Amino acid sequence: MFQLNEEFLKELGLDQLPEEQRKPFLQHIYSELEMRVGERLSQGMSDAQLDEFADIIDKKPNAVDNFLAKYAPNYQQDKMFQRLVQATKADPNDPRLKDEFAATKWLDELKKEIIAHRDAILGGAGASSAPQQTKGDFDLAA
Repeated sequence: MFQLNEEFLKELGLDQLPEEQRKPFLQHIYSELEMRVGERLSQGMSDAQLDEFADIIDKKPNAVDNFLAKYAPNYQQDKMFQRLVQATKADPNDPRLKDEFAATKWLDELKKEIIAHRDAILGGAGASSAPQQTKGDFDLAA
């Protein structure tokens, strides 16, 4: 697994970087990766999906509750939630834990959707998954 640590700096030839610059440099790399991955993920998402995720991340009132009611009504019994409780040692009723679970669950649901529509996303491996052009469609290549 890829890790941003001393070994990473060594692989880049930056193991001689002054100690006071190491942590800020690694934080910058992490932020850059987070931004680039987020941009790539968001390219295939609808505006509604982006809004829903933003509302969950921003803890907009009712966004987490509405999402969980639809996708995980018994979220406290969910294995992923249980692992989160164990890892954080937080009270299962802690609202921060609920928020974190909702964001994680949202990404899990997105993953399922991507897998279900993989062929269409990749441009269609077969003719049946590719949309057929009709007479009313615009041909931008012409």
